Order: sequence, then C-alpha cells, then structure tokens
Amino acid sequence: MVQRETFRFQTRVRFIDTDASGRIHYTAMFRYFEIAEIEFLRTVGITYALDSGYVFPRVHVECDFKATLIHDDVIDIEVRLTGLGRSSARFEFRTLKGEQVAAVGVIVIACIDSHSQTSMPIPDHLRSQIMPLLDQEEAS
Repeated sequence: MVQRETFRFQTRVRFIDTDASGRIHYTAMFRYFEIAEIEFLRTVGITYALDSGYVFPRVHVECDFKATLIHDDVIDIEVRLTGLGRSSARFEFRTLKGEQVAAVGVIVIACIDSHSQTSMPIPDHLRSQIMPLLDQEEAS
C-alpha cells in the first residue's frame, strides 16, 4: 500500500488573530485548521457548496498548544484524514513553526441534511473523492 504524502498548508499568524499577550488567540487556531482542511479537500476536487443539500458542521474540536506562536510567524499546518465514518470524518492537524511542533488538534465534521438538520450518510460521490485521502495507517 502506498503511503500518502502529508498535506501541508503554509501561512502566517495574522495580527488580528493575536491576543493581548501577543500570542495567537486560542480560537484562531481553529480557523487556521479549517483553512488547511478546505485546501486539503480541494486537492481532490471537494469544495463546501452551501447549495448542495448537505453541510458539514464541526461536532468536535480540540487543540493543544506546544509552543508560542506570535504575529507574523510562518506556520505550516499538516492535515491528515484519520477517520471516515458513515456520516462523519475526522481530521488531525499539526502546526509547525520551523521544525518545532507548535500545536496539534482534531476536527470532526458530520454530514447534515441542510433542510432537516439531521445526520445523513456522506454522499457516495464525496465518499469516493475523499476515500483516497484517508490515512490508511491510522484507519487500520
């Protein structure tokens, strides 16, 4: 089995995303994770279209900070799809500042019917697009 190369998204910590201590505000890291997730999915042609009949709200998020991140730091965010259920997907993230791990996190999204607001299976066409992204080492 071929190991998929880890997806990396590079950005800088924006001034608006820092708090009074000069560090990244804890909520901002989730925006950076989401941006990296969206770019990761874009690599297989998936975009979050609001008129599709389904949406993917976050049902679980977590983040542990390992090092200080301040305004203008260059960061690389690694994204891995580590779980794919009937109606949910789990993404794991590592934020790197140079070679140092600065934060690690998880986001779980659920597929929800946009009209009934109830859980629904991930549509087959999306599942077939996202399946190649699944980190087989983690999934087994």
